[in-house]
Amino acid sequence: MALSKLHPALGQAGSHEVQALRPTSSEAALAEAVEVYHRTYTTVLRSTGETRLRVLEASHKAMGASLHPQAASTELDLGAFIYAIRRLPDAIFSADLIIMGQSVETFQREGIANLHDWSEVGAPGRRRRWYDNGSGTLGVLLASASDVDDLVPTLVAFQIEWNKLNRQMSGADLGDIGKVLPEACAKACGGFEDDWLRLQETWGAAFGQHLLDISKRRISLRVRMLGGSQVGYSRVTRRWWQQVTGLMRSESLSDRPIYFVSSNSHSLANLVTGMAREHEAQIVAAVEAHGPGDLCDELRAFREGRAEGNWDNFLYYAQRVHQQRLFSDPARRAALRRDERQRGVANVSSRTALDVAAQIIALDRLDHEKLDSRLLPVDAERLRHSRAVIVNIDYPLGLAAYNILREVAETAAELRGVYVLGKAATLNADMGDVMISGVIHDEHSGSTYWLDNAFTVADIAPYLRFGSGLDNQRAVTVKGTFLQNRGYLDFCYREAFTVVEMEAGPYLCAIYEMSNAARYPMGEPVNFSKLPVDFGVIHYASDTPFTQARTLGARGLSYFGMDSTYAASVAIWRRILHLEDALQE
Repeated sequence: MALSKLHPALGQAGSHEVQALRPTSSEAALAEAVEVYHRTYTTVLRSTGETRLRVLEASHKAMGASLHPQAASTELDLGAFIYAIRRLPDAIFSADLIIMGQSVETFQREGIANLHDWSEVGAPGRRRRWYDNGSGTLGVLLASASDVDDLVPTLVAFQIEWNKLNRQMSGADLGDIGKVLPEACAKACGGFEDDWLRLQETWGAAFGQHLLDISKRRISLRVRMLGGSQVGYSRVTRRWWQQVTGLMRSESLSDRPIYFVSSNSHSLANLVTGMAREHEAQIVAAVEAHGPGDLCDELRAFREGRAEGNWDNFLYYAQRVHQQRLFSDPARRAALRRDERQRGVANVSSRTALDVAAQIIALDRLDHEKLDSRLLPVDAERLRHSRAVIVNIDYPLGLAAYNILREVAETAAELRGVYVLGKAATLNADMGDVMISGVIHDEHSGSTYWLDNAFTVADIAPYLRFGSGLDNQRAVTVKGTFLQNRGYLDFCYREAFTVVEMEAGPYLCAIYEMSNAARYPMGEPVNFSKLPVDFGVIHYASDTPFTQARTLGARGLSYFGMDSTYAASVAIWRRILHLEDALQE
């Protein structure tokens, strides 16, 4: 953690002098503990053999992660446990060994297995390709070094809390563990009843069985790393991008100017296809029949005229919740994809370690009459004559963002704009609020970027119903969600860095290389007031680290959280449409 680098960069690049701050001795010690942890697991993973995760437990506990504050305590930390299990497949409950590699070919070359012969499994809270051999071994594909920084601490946290639960349950009178209720668990084992209820919600019908599994054994997971080179990560990214460019060639779009958007796989498309409105009756019927409760309550509020939200946002979210039910038949799903393509939106699913879906949106193929009303007015004739294409991707994790944007920039005929919409922790706002930053410090490179963000609160505020918009913020791009602690966050807050996220810094490093002859700088202030492309970055608050329980990592994004997503997506669309309109004047 480069605490000492934050302020010097501000002093050099800032427009006014500020009093130099230094981390306190306690903050510096905590920062060093994080560095020790990072060095420990990166050096351990260089081994060609297997390593037991328990060798990392001491350094994991010593860093005092803000996501795992009770790591060193005998008390349960169910918040950290829930955060971990949402990012791990259910197969982790019977696993002994986790093997990490960059490609299926790597596993074959090492003589381990053809992963396609194993069962592919996944986790609800993190897009990552996992494979289960059914005998206690899991294989996982890595897309960048950030996957290591994310996965290893998650596994360590999972093991620490599993073994705490095992110890607490072995000395508790829980009766038939397979049928135990959350309130009984809280009374007998400790922890907050609300956390036990969230754990039950996360596991569903498997709640009792998973507790039974935990009560029967302590775990000692082993990990092994295959390769992990920068060349390997670049190769993974190139294979991914070849799938996207292959579709663009088949659609005769490969020579068109591109607007690159890193957001999600639903909001941009929903705003232009008009499909949710056309399926409105089916979506409403699904909510009435199957819930969930918060959507039923909101539907009732709309009907009674007391809802504060946007009806289109309601349809978009409800359609996503019931997507499997509405389009359960494979033939209907295929028809849905064909319909989307006819409306100008073509989807590309990844088959590589980089589990990032993409969408190709040709502006001249959009139907003006199907656009969300918040995008209007739009000159229909100019829209039909635009040659621009939007490449929209599910936002990647950490350093994969650098690899992706650099690959796109190297091959795009013309890159007109880059827009980043992602989740972030906030130190001064509330969940669902939107933050727009003009300063971004990247922990990977140690550099601080000063930029003219394409967006301001005025672009977002008209479309926010529940949250607030904050611009002129400062963001810090961290290496991993667990690789930060209270001392680090306190120091960032004192330096007015209030947005904590994982992708903006790597994207900026790639943009630097688009406008300079040299590789992105290390530990320098960078003035990005003039760029070769239009650039904007927007974050919506998904976590409030100073109140650990309030995190989307454990809870998930509710309907009300969609408000900020769509407000930001509307702003991105309006920006692109405005620029294209201006080019034809």
